[in-house]
Amino acid sequence: MASGVTVTDEVITVFNEMKVRKAQANEDEKKKRKKAVLFCLSEDKKHIILEEGREILTGDVGTTVEDPYLHFVKMLPPNDCRYALYDATYETKETKKEDLVFIFWAPEGAPLKSKMIYASSKDAIKKKFTGIKHEWQVNGLEDIKDRRTLAEKLGGSSVVTLEGGPV
Repeated sequence: MASGVTVTDEVITVFNEMKVRKAQANEDEKKKRKKAVLFCLSEDKKHIILEEGREILTGDVGTTVEDPYLHFVKMLPPNDCRYALYDATYETKETKKEDLVFIFWAPEGAPLKSKMIYASSKDAIKKKFTGIKHEWQVNGLEDIKDRRTLAEKLGGSSVVTLEGGPV
């Protein structure tokens, strides 16, 4: 059942910027690219918005962010739901890849009302995120803290590295 929640233009813009990688991007543009972002519901629960200050930029990796995956996991609120986009960089036995992963974070400790509205609004955001290959519903830190779980989602046993580290 749809909740009537709408997705803001800012959310769609962020998704499109993450999806389209400009081959001729200069170093500054590359550094400003988003590696991970969180989305939440607005105060009035009518819109899905970008959560301010909850992002990792590609330029942060190796400077203020050592391990982007662990940093991303720590950004997730322990007692409330979120939607997230994570730009995973990984290698299989054959090739290097980058894929966007849509994550629906619904931890056990989140209020029931929050879980219900986020679950019923998920289709609204998914419809706007065309071309997402990987979707992952996560119900607690146990499901997400180990990078092997994400590697499994991305390509099973063929994934050998994730974010430059062995799986």
